[in-house]
Amino acid sequence: MTDSPIRLLLADDHPVVRAGLRAVLETEPGLLVVAEAATAEDAVTRAAAGDIDVVLMDLQFGKGMGGAEATALITARPDAPRVLVVTTYDSDADTLPAIEAGATGYLLKDAPPEDLAAAVRTAAAGRTILAPAVADRLMNRLRTPATTLTRRETEVLALVAEGLSNQAIGRHLHLTEGTVKSHLARVYAKLDVDSRTAAVAAATELGLIRR
Repeated sequence: MTDSPIRLLLADDHPVVRAGLRAVLETEPGLLVVAEAATAEDAVTRAAAGDIDVVLMDLQFGKGMGGAEATALITARPDAPRVLVVTTYDSDADTLPAIEAGATGYLLKDAPPEDLAAAVRTAAAGRTILAPAVADRLMNRLRTPATTLTRRETEVLALVAEGLSNQAIGRHLHLTEGTVKSHLARVYAKLDVDSRTAAVAAATELGLIRR
């Protein structure tokens, strides 16, 4: 068994958050923060250098690439580092894309420091680690598949919640207006609703889109 430290990349657009993560992790034996990235694009580039074992990835970076997309690009490479998502968001609209993108773990930023360190070590070993709230949500989805929205349906409904028209949603997602309507029709059927407002309310209540 090697005594080499677990080498970490901190990817978050908030300097204070990165500093906080560094302060916590650098007190832990066997963990070494070797780099930071303020954008998802920088995280993808830095993770490819070959000297990172685990990337701690935020999901929201303001403008530009998001954390889920960056996770997919990082994990698609041969011998890629593990990605541990560390974020404040726990809705299906956030967790599912990140997990589908290849994240090994998903932790919320309000987790105790000892949980963060344990999650890093678990991810480095290639084992899945999920925050309890995220694990519960995923289990509920498996138990109630009828109300499970696809990733695209979730994206469409999230934009509906922002007040976008079908035409604007189509432009945003590069879909035809007819395709957007088809997605919404399936959403209505799954959620047993008959309007955009009711769909947003139901999906918010079920935690399918961000509150």
